[in-house]
Amino acid sequence: MVCALGAAVCFGTATVLQAVATRTADAGEGGGDAALLLRALRQWRYLAGLALDGVGFVLQVAALRSIPIYAVGAALASSLAVTAVVAARLLKVRLSRAEWGAVIVVCAGLGMLALASGTEGEQTGPTALKYAMLATAAGVLALGALGGRLPERGRPLALGLGAGFGFGVVEVAVRLIDDVSPGALLTNPATYALLLGGGAAFLLLTSALQRGSVTTATAGMVIGETIGPAAVGVVWLGDRTREGLEWLALLGFAVAVVGALALARFGEIPAEVPSDDDTLVSPSPSPPSSPPSSPTPPSSP
Repeated sequence: MVCALGAAVCFGTATVLQAVATRTADAGEGGGDAALLLRALRQWRYLAGLALDGVGFVLQVAALRSIPIYAVGAALASSLAVTAVVAARLLKVRLSRAEWGAVIVVCAGLGMLALASGTEGEQTGPTALKYAMLATAAGVLALGALGGRLPERGRPLALGLGAGFGFGVVEVAVRLIDDVSPGALLTNPATYALLLGGGAAFLLLTSALQRGSVTTATAGMVIGETIGPAAVGVVWLGDRTREGLEWLALLGFAVAVVGALALARFGEIPAEVPSDDDTLVSPSPSPPSSPPSSPTPPSSP
C-alpha cells in the first residue's frame, strides 16, 4: 500500500511539474507541437516530471505484485488529490471547501482500504484472460483512431473512459506476467497487452483533454481504470480482503473513487503557472502597454 500511495504522489506531482514546464515553454512562443516539446525538454521541471513518472510506474508494479488490484486502482485515482494539493501550493490555486473535503474523503477511503485489503490473489487466471486483455488494448487503440469522429458532446467521456480501460489493462497485465525472463516475456500475450494498453491510454487521454471537458474526460478515466480491473482481480485472480472486512474494503473503494471524481477538474491543472523566475505567466501575451521593467535573463542550459 505504501508503494501504491507513493506512485500516486509521483504521478500527481509530475502532472503539475509537466504542466508548468509545458505552459512556460509555450508562453509567447511560436512553433508546433514538436518545437514545444523540445523547449519543454530543456526545462528541469519537465525532466523532473518524467523522472517521477518513471519512479511512479516502478512503484505501481511493486504494489500490483503485493496487494489486490482494487486497492492499487483506488490509490492511483487518488493522484488527483495529490495534484490538487500540489497545485494549491505551487500554483496558488484556490481550492473550495468542497474540494478540500474531497481530498479528506479520498484519504479516508484509502485508509479504510489499507485496513481491509489482504494480499494479492494467488490465481494466475485462465490463458484466455491474457488474450482478452490484448484484445481490449487493441480496442482502446481503435477507439483512439476513431476518437476525432465522435460527436463533440460525447467525445471527452468516451475517450476518457477508453483511456481508463487502457490503464486498467496495464494493471491487470502486470499481474498476468509471472515470468520476467526475456523468452517468457516475448511469448506472453500480457506483455503486448501492457505495452499496447499503456500507449493507447496515453494517446486517448491526451486527445480527450485537448478536445473537450477536462472534468468529463478525467471522470471517465477514473471510472475506467478502477471498477473494471478491480472486478477482474476479484473474479479471476483471487483478490480478497481480510477476514470479515469485505464491507470495509467495498466502502473504502467507493469513498476513494467518489472523492477522486469530485476532484476531476485537476486532470489538467489551471492555465496560470509560475515561470522559471517564480512569477505567474498567462498563456496569452501581455499587452504592449505593460512591458517588463527589466529583461529576463536567459535560462541556464
